[in-house]
Amino acid sequence: MKIGIFGGSFNPIHLGHLQLGQQLCRQGEVDALWFMVSPLNPLKQETASELLPDEVRLHLARLAVRGRARLHVSDFEMHLPRPSYMVNTLEQLRLAWPEHEFLLVIGADNWLRFPQWKDSDEILRHHRLLVYPRPGSDVDANLLPDGVKMLATPLLDISSTHIRQSIRQGNYDGQGLTPAVWKEIKQKRYYL
Repeated sequence: MKIGIFGGSFNPIHLGHLQLGQQLCRQGEVDALWFMVSPLNPLKQETASELLPDEVRLHLARLAVRGRARLHVSDFEMHLPRPSYMVNTLEQLRLAWPEHEFLLVIGADNWLRFPQWKDSDEILRHHRLLVYPRPGSDVDANLLPDGVKMLATPLLDISSTHIRQSIRQGNYDGQGLTPAVWKEIKQKRYYL
């Protein structure tokens, strides 16, 4: 089975994440997609103060994927040593489920920073990568190495950062989130 691993803080998970996952499954790029909720991206230490607790982000992600059969939420990375590096996560996934092929799903912005990732060459040696377009991050598909594919997915301009800022400013109406996630955020007053 081909499993797409889509890692991130998902702070919060939004419709752009879900639509991308569903499209990858529909197009046959992956059989299922796992949202790998990360404790904290080592390259994004400056956002630690804005990060909701692990259990809350997991709960919101699980609310978001309800009823979407091939989308799953995983806390696997939260049980690994920290800081969590994707190279370690992927290695542990291969050991835990040797019957699956794990493909890494990343945005074009992350692809442009990929050489900064810990042991990025090791990731490329063992895994195929699927790169999706991101606003302001142009990637020339003709220059990608073997095993890395630029996806022809819509450019969705939805950002967790923008959602958090809009909530804090009091001018967010829930557009971009599933109704269940927005209801939970409002009730618990997250990001205020």
